Amino acid sequence: MWTGVICGLLAGALWGMVFIAPELLAAFSPLEMALGRYTAYGAIALVLMAPRLGNLLGRLERSDYFALVRHALAGNLVYYMFLAMGVKLAGVAPTSLIIGVLPIVVTLMGRNDHGAVPLRQLAMPLLVTVAGIACINIDVFQHASSTGTSLANTVLGVACATGALLCWSWYTLDNTRYLKRNPHYSSAEWSALYGLATGFISILVGGIAFAFFHADVTGAAGAASGRDWPLFWVCNGLLALGASVIGNHLWNVASRRVPVTLSGQLILFETLFALLYGFIYNQQFPRPLEIAAIVLLIAGVTWSMHVHVQEEELSPA
Repeated sequence: MWTGVICGLLAGALWGMVFIAPELLAAFSPLEMALGRYTAYGAIALVLMAPRLGNLLGRLERSDYFALVRHALAGNLVYYMFLAMGVKLAGVAPTSLIIGVLPIVVTLMGRNDHGAVPLRQLAMPLLVTVAGIACINIDVFQHASSTGTSLANTVLGVACATGALLCWSWYTLDNTRYLKRNPHYSSAEWSALYGLATGFISILVGGIAFAFFHADVTGAAGAASGRDWPLFWVCNGLLALGASVIGNHLWNVASRRVPVTLSGQLILFETLFALLYGFIYNQQFPRPLEIAAIVLLIAGVTWSMHVHVQEEELSPA
């Protein structure tokens, strides 16, 4: 289990890089960034699995194809689109507040899975985690500038953020359960297949978007300034390799080795590393509430891991 925890931590460290990319690629739309990243992900996955592509594809069954498509959509494309629309319509503060409860939602949704620790034993660690999430979001609200968004847009933005929360929560559980039911695929193989499926769907979506919105896309490209395409592909290539290929592989290893109730808590490492990278990028020291949130989140995850270790030691061999 501790191997799974370490892999989850490293995956969070790589996933945290995703939050810096929009700052570097501000001239590009969320759709362009998503399609660029996941197209690069698919291309890298194709290169990595090329020597054994025929053998691997020959082992796929119909259920595998359905799983790859739904994971590519829910875990990557649809999730990111919902998140981007939530930020655009409702603002960063409400959207982060909703997405911030993801570990709690995953833990609650996976409470009946095999090996899950009873919720009564996780009550205190979850409360500490909730307190950490509350500190993060209180700080965001206190320092968020007024956006002047209408009530209708705010409601729609909250709905989109909720959709993003449900997408990622469902993907996390479904991916974990699928990997445990299908041990004949290694974590690296499933990550490569997942990347290939995501890349194929990204190309398909990009082609449709270009066909139907060609004038808008080319017009925006011509009017926009600072659209550094070499930087665009370098950033998306690094994200595809680090956050998607390596990060997803590490998360697949973690998903196989830890209970679902703990995997939900491990997702918090992404938040912690995103905060760290943000502080370094903006060259600022965390505010008091941010420090409190970091301490509480680390304490909550550590406490939860301790409960799982005790449960594992007491369970019959």
